[in-house]
Amino acid sequence: MNKRNYSLLILVCLLMAACGKPTVETKEGWTNLFDGESLDGWKQLDGEAEFSIEDGVIVGSAVANTPNTFLVTEQTYEDFILELEIRVDDESSNSGVMVRGQYNPDANDGKGRVFGYQVECDPKERAWSGGIYDEARRGWLYPLSYNPDARSAFKLGEFNTYRVEFIDNTLKTWVNGQEVAYLVDDMDQSGFIGLQVHGIGDNPENAGKKTYFRNIRIKTEDLSPTPFENDVFVVSTIDNELTPHEKDKGWKLLFDGSTSEGWRSAKGETFPEGGWTINDGVLTIEAADGRESANAGDIVTVDKYSAFDLAFDFKLTEGANSGVKYFVTLNENNSGSAIGLEYQVLDDERHPDAKQGKDGNRTLASLYDLIKADKQSRFVRPIGEWNKGRIVVHPDNTVEHYINGLKVVEYTRGSDAYRDLVADSKYKVWENFGEAEEGHILLQDHGDEVHYKNIKIKELD
Repeated sequence: MNKRNYSLLILVCLLMAACGKPTVETKEGWTNLFDGESLDGWKQLDGEAEFSIEDGVIVGSAVANTPNTFLVTEQTYEDFILELEIRVDDESSNSGVMVRGQYNPDANDGKGRVFGYQVECDPKERAWSGGIYDEARRGWLYPLSYNPDARSAFKLGEFNTYRVEFIDNTLKTWVNGQEVAYLVDDMDQSGFIGLQVHGIGDNPENAGKKTYFRNIRIKTEDLSPTPFENDVFVVSTIDNELTPHEKDKGWKLLFDGSTSEGWRSAKGETFPEGGWTINDGVLTIEAADGRESANAGDIVTVDKYSAFDLAFDFKLTEGANSGVKYFVTLNENNSGSAIGLEYQVLDDERHPDAKQGKDGNRTLASLYDLIKADKQSRFVRPIGEWNKGRIVVHPDNTVEHYINGLKVVEYTRGSDAYRDLVADSKYKVWENFGEAEEGHILLQDHGDEVHYKNIKIKELD
């Protein structure tokens, strides 16, 4: 082969290789992950849904009796900004985008399993598009009950523009320009990008329903995080730290992870000398004999609060009982635990209090002895794992309880309905129970070992 022909052969090989790779828009630093013509650079995992290309669009078609199917990049990514457009035409076509996705080839008896962060595409009435689901691992990390204003962003039957920023441990999402989810989590540092066609089970009527993906591009260098302008709730698994966004929006830590600053005994001016411990960023009430506030005793915030958003993480031991109380005045001079409205912290399965009261109103996350928490079991972490509690008291006296992002209680302090509940409860002996203008936050000692961390509050106007 002469030199000229050899050079031509090398050139042809280079051109053929380039056609199989994404193109780079060097002006803005974006890389196209889909060239509009082929699936070079992608591979299919898990299920048997069908992927094809139509008019420059990746089309995923549902297939019955096969699990979730993923079309994933062969390349993995660490920090990035991802943009793409997604369209679904039918409510059965639940979908999503894996970011820093993971794969275990040994799972499912060797059939493999995709898992990890997924940015949701949810066309159903629930409307949690843009929320963050931890596929095949921890479940929902950022359901849109954290940000209900964003539920209307996604449009069925239209192409929706998704933007995902995953920089360091911070994952933020936008749908059609609407700020949606803000998660701080450090479980995975790198992984693939994946497009999901959700399984439809044994429902042949949904076979062939399509999900469309186009204009998929990624940026991995010279990244500049886009700040959220709205007061979007931040879910963080990083212990006892606030993000700059939270600080800017008025959040503060009630527990700094290392000291008892800001807390005191409910029965004295100082922090209890024993019973409550602080180790490795965790505030723990030690086990005693199971009696209410008869050992170390309850602790309360030094400050008082009226309208607020309070978030906290808690971990129960087997059979344990505790609680987070609010609007605690300490004026009752009663024995036992101080009086106040209570977010119940309880092992529902093993503690007898769960079966007392009325209609389950003493179970986990309930307004104790007044309103049962309307929980879904899949939103409750097992005993020994951390759960995220939240109490929101609005300026109009509407109060909400949440567990792991799901709203489970809502009521209005001082309303006729509320007062009727009080009149039929153990609190009827206390005049104007729960209606004080302000009060302390309280963590209860019920003689059982319970752990708290990531306690933060924002006062509401």
